[in-house]
Amino acid sequence: MAKTNRLNLKNWLFMNLGVLLMAIGIYFFKAPNGFATGGVSGVAIILANVLPVLTQSVYMMIINVLLLIVGVIVLGKECGILTIYCSLMLSLENWLFETLVPLSAPLTSYPLLELVYAVLLTGVGSAIIFKCRASSGGTDIVALVLKKYTSMNVGTALLCTDFLIAAMTFIRFGEQGISIDPQTGLFSLLGLFAKVFVVDDIIDSINLCKSFTIITVKPGEINDYILKEIKHGVTVISAHGAYTGENKTVLMTVCRRSEAIRLRKKVYEIDPGAFMIITKTSEIMGKGFRDNTN
Repeated sequence: MAKTNRLNLKNWLFMNLGVLLMAIGIYFFKAPNGFATGGVSGVAIILANVLPVLTQSVYMMIINVLLLIVGVIVLGKECGILTIYCSLMLSLENWLFETLVPLSAPLTSYPLLELVYAVLLTGVGSAIIFKCRASSGGTDIVALVLKKYTSMNVGTALLCTDFLIAAMTFIRFGEQGISIDPQTGLFSLLGLFAKVFVVDDIIDSINLCKSFTIITVKPGEINDYILKEIKHGVTVISAHGAYTGENKTVLMTVCRRSEAIRLRKKVYEIDPGAFMIITKTSEIMGKGFRDNTN
């Protein structure tokens, strides 16, 4: 019970960290430069420029609430409690930043530098939230609705939605009328494509584990160490070395990166002649790792 509570607390803290990083990236780097790389924040940034009667954070909150209502009605359980929480917290934190740290211009005069921070902060934040099995809502809900009523998958629907939002930044609405703003538009599209790769790479990095194939003549001690100290299962296979002619045992297991360092060191302490194959993997499903129902 205590372990479950610790895991829930850790998950909650990481989820809020992800939301905070996204809020910082949106308010301090995306909004001042007019970068709309998709999502509700992108729509809010465009609306705040076209109709400045409301601020970006207020538009963001209104759109998020409307989309959450649609999500609950259309998607039901697919629009989960965590998504509702993250969506509302993201809007609230943007409003708090707007109130406490008002900005009248970008932080620097280097838009490319600010785009890099905007993509990294929102990308890392999104990846952490996804890792906690939640999402920031927004256009994710639109993508799920499109998936439900069309043949599109979520990834394609999300990319199409975000692309349309980013493309809107090519058009500038001002006192002189409608004009073309290629710089902001190109930066927004660049940020959108960069975000796709950044989020995928960060999720893979967060999920990264090590797969061990250990060929040894001392399987008992190594097996005990993995079961009792690393606390992971082991698959044991009897094998015969074609070159040496010796009977050996193959142990197969997977563990997280921090555990892999300990295991590698311990195997060589127990059996200096052991042969190990260690590979990286970010998709491990089963007990102790990722639930294969998700």
